[in-house]
Amino acid sequence: MNITNTTIIVTGASAGIGEATARLLSQKGARVALVARSPAKLAALEKELPSSLAVVADMSKPTDIQHMIATVQKHFGRIDTLINNAGQGLYGPLERIDLNDYAAVWHLNVVGPLVAMQSVIPIMRAQGGGSIINISSMVSKNAIPNLGGYASTKYALNALSLTARAELAPDNIVVTLVHPGMTATDFGKNSRRASGMEHMVPRNRVTMPTPDSAELVAEKILEALQNGATGPAEIIWK
Repeated sequence: MNITNTTIIVTGASAGIGEATARLLSQKGARVALVARSPAKLAALEKELPSSLAVVADMSKPTDIQHMIATVQKHFGRIDTLINNAGQGLYGPLERIDLNDYAAVWHLNVVGPLVAMQSVIPIMRAQGGGSIINISSMVSKNAIPNLGGYASTKYALNALSLTARAELAPDNIVVTLVHPGMTATDFGKNSRRASGMEHMVPRNRVTMPTPDSAELVAEKILEALQNGATGPAEIIWK
């Protein structure tokens, strides 16, 4: 898929993987809708990236998501790609996970992408096709102590995405999962944590590989977008 002049929504665009992806897609000629909860960061990025649009939205709130999709559609006249990147981590043993924290992470990591997909699918179908890229995680391919709560949200996102890929193929809408490994962003710092785990790190930190850069992950997302239906359903590189 040639992304020049296509309209691409990137959620969680104010930092980390989302920001790196937005910058890369803009460099490649796409019109990027920058979505996050941080007005100041989005405004600064919008000034830097040509033909971009900043839309403030909380991706855990269905009404925000629906309004965001409608705003992007009205501004650009179409939506070619949705990249569901916004998310939050959750760290701590299962027996100590606060249920309010789990519900908040679930709504952001699972319900948010689902609502965004439901909102954008009719638009893409009417256009004759489109693409959806959901950012999952390598934790959904493993069982790592203290990451079970977070991983469960990504397992759920995987199920939604792979099912949607099959359901939407007849409409020429391609759904792809990207599974980053450890990435050098503030994701860990911004994660919710069980009580008493505020300063703890995973036990196997010593054996952990060097984190990928957000820019490398952005390249993998671009690759998934360009390959479309000819590429794999899941991009796994670690």
